[in-house]
Amino acid sequence: MSWQAYVDTNLVGTGKVAQAAILGQQGGVWAQSAGFNLSADEQKAVVGAHANIDTVRASGIRLNGKKYFTLNADENSIQGKMGGDGCIIVKTKQAILVAVYTAPTQQVEANLIVQGLADYLIGVGY
Repeated sequence: MSWQAYVDTNLVGTGKVAQAAILGQQGGVWAQSAGFNLSADEQKAVVGAHANIDTVRASGIRLNGKKYFTLNADENSIQGKMGGDGCIIVKTKQAILVAVYTAPTQQVEANLIVQGLADYLIGVGY
């Protein structure tokens, strides 16, 4: 399956994720949904986020021009919130999944989708 198919089918296609991207841990966008454009600074922040958890907890994270306040963050997963919407960022062995959900979807619903794909990718070496 292509990286774009993972975004289109396994993330956005579930109806629980509004926009998504897959970034390489070494940088670069592997795939992204239409209209979800992470700036170079946003990409850099996402790639470095798991190594700078305290900064992410204090300052939040910006995706597609919107700032999300951090709800929870550890070395593998970051959850953020902005009003009724939110984001989930999960690190795998080689990639970083970035997903945004919108109300009425709840964080737990979107997290199951994103974490499920992350677990699969980790299982197959990515």
